[in-house]
Amino acid sequence: MFGNTLVRAQRETARLPLPPGEGMRVRAKGLRTWLLALCLIAFIPQVEAGPKIHHWTLDNGARVYFVETHELPMLQIRAVFDAGASRDPANRAGLARLTSAMLDEGTGDLTADDIASQLEGLGAEFGAGIDRDMATVDLRSLSDSALLDPALELFSKILAAPSFPAASLERQRAQALVALQKDMQSPGAIADKAFYRELYGDHPYAHDPQGDESSLKTITRENLLAYHRSYYVGANAWLVIVGDASKRQARKIAERVVGHLPAGHAALPIPLVRALYAPRQKQVAFPATQTHIILGQPGMRRGDPDYFPLYVGNYILGGGGLVSRLSMEVREKRGLSYSVYSYFLPLRKAGPLIVGLQTKNTQRDQALKLVRQVISDFVAKGPTEQELGAAKKHITGSFPLRLDSNGKIAENLAVIAFYGLPLTYLDDFISRIEAVTAGQIRNAFRQRVHPDQMVTVIVGGGR
Repeated sequence: MFGNTLVRAQRETARLPLPPGEGMRVRAKGLRTWLLALCLIAFIPQVEAGPKIHHWTLDNGARVYFVETHELPMLQIRAVFDAGASRDPANRAGLARLTSAMLDEGTGDLTADDIASQLEGLGAEFGAGIDRDMATVDLRSLSDSALLDPALELFSKILAAPSFPAASLERQRAQALVALQKDMQSPGAIADKAFYRELYGDHPYAHDPQGDESSLKTITRENLLAYHRSYYVGANAWLVIVGDASKRQARKIAERVVGHLPAGHAALPIPLVRALYAPRQKQVAFPATQTHIILGQPGMRRGDPDYFPLYVGNYILGGGGLVSRLSMEVREKRGLSYSVYSYFLPLRKAGPLIVGLQTKNTQRDQALKLVRQVISDFVAKGPTEQELGAAKKHITGSFPLRLDSNGKIAENLAVIAFYGLPLTYLDDFISRIEAVTAGQIRNAFRQRVHPDQMVTVIVGGGR
């Protein structure tokens, strides 16, 4: 899912505690040179525990989470909506993504150029994106009221009343179709899309956030307006505020940004993910010297009681980069793959466990057999105490870097908010990691990971 597969694996497994932003599209506009320079003055606080989180609910149902920090004169604001790709109608795949992409294309009398110009003048940054569960809309601004107030006013208008101009829709549609064509030339993208289809079938998680050619061509401005009216509402919203403001100021900001949204209704629960009871394999021919392989199964949800044993265990199995079991056995000892990785992607319902690698076409069967054997051995025996100690040391030692900026705090806080995790989640994270035992990892993997019941997607081998 990242351009470099090894980097992707490390980010997915070691970064606390975010989903990978799969299908995420983030656009930044209006960031001045002087603002970039200011942000380069990075601060790394001495983090002994998570930040103090304030939480309240607005009259329209929007839930607000606030962390006060004054290291930099800046605010990071993230609005989160239960409006990810899983909410796409069956015949409108890509609707969530197009809605997100179109938010800053116009509001009221303002065009996309007007919005970009105003953000530029204020030194503010806007971003929007989706994954399978959520849609996020971001504003970063200096906390000086002369700059913050007009930035908040513009952000509020974008959230509440995007105009979705027809000309912009056609441009965004054309860009989306070009991106789809590009993906058809990428064996990694082909494998990823096929894996989700095979794993989730008719479940909403099978929806490709990018959509498909036939659905993208049929999406109308009216579809965008209806989607926005349904999902970008108070009862379906969470707001995260991090940075240079008091709690009193944060309350005013929250009311200003999302308090005026119609209350609406919370999105309906998505269905449970069905377990696999038999292996499935799909092979897609592709003219390349390398074969791309993805295998996996339904993994775990956010807040899963086995989250920490599975998280630590996966670091040992395939999430720890070059020191992981998979990398040592497949790459270092036998040279069968340049990169091999594994990660859990917890979602509101059971997100996938994914194991991936690339290998020469001539080594495909050998590499796949070895990967399956390594997984089976790990499930049967669990980690050694040495592996466990090294994993804990790395995960806990890198913890402060997960919270060393307003943006990272906001990202983590958005996950806590959206998935209903305890407000003490960050406070407890290190102790929960340190408490994991080899026996807990072994038991969790035996109960939750089934090497003989996985979906396997193979892309390569010529045509």
